[in-house]
Amino acid sequence: MAGTNGKQKTVRDMVLSLGLIVLAAWVIYLFIPHDDKEPDLPRVDYRVELLTARRAAAYPVAAPEGLPQSWKPTSVRFDGTEHDVWHLGFHAPDGEYVAVEQSTEKRVPFIEDASQGAEETDVTEEIGGRTWVRYTGGRYDALVLAEDEDAKGATTVVAGTGSFEQLAQMAGALKTS
Repeated sequence: MAGTNGKQKTVRDMVLSLGLIVLAAWVIYLFIPHDDKEPDLPRVDYRVELLTARRAAAYPVAAPEGLPQSWKPTSVRFDGTEHDVWHLGFHAPDGEYVAVEQSTEKRVPFIEDASQGAEETDVTEEIGGRTWVRYTGGRYDALVLAEDEDAKGATTVVAGTGSFEQLAQMAGALKTS
């Protein structure tokens, strides 16, 4: 019977050890901060980049005017080395992402890249006196400005995870001067 007592002691020690480990994990969980909300993205001031892009680009560079403060600009880029690529990204009021993309790159590959694989639909929208074509699917949905004689060979895309209403709001706010 001496062997039985040893086995009971081993099982009891294992259960006590497991209990201590669970207690330690629970204490660690309580005291280590964990935040489940989305990170607060900093608001960027894009005025300098916009002025630079408007001086350097071969086309009229578009940026929104009159959007509510709840639309937070989070990213801006202008690359004039090849195709005069303009990017301006926004965090929409509901947390979705909406970006303005412009470039003189060939239309089809640029739209493919800017919309991240969205496909052209037969749906068009009149926004601000201009015709925009809807693209769906892929990672983003998009509105693409139909051929624009004033664009000097540039393509304008408003794309993102936002709804078509948000994309249309951004497209309607775009101004080139």
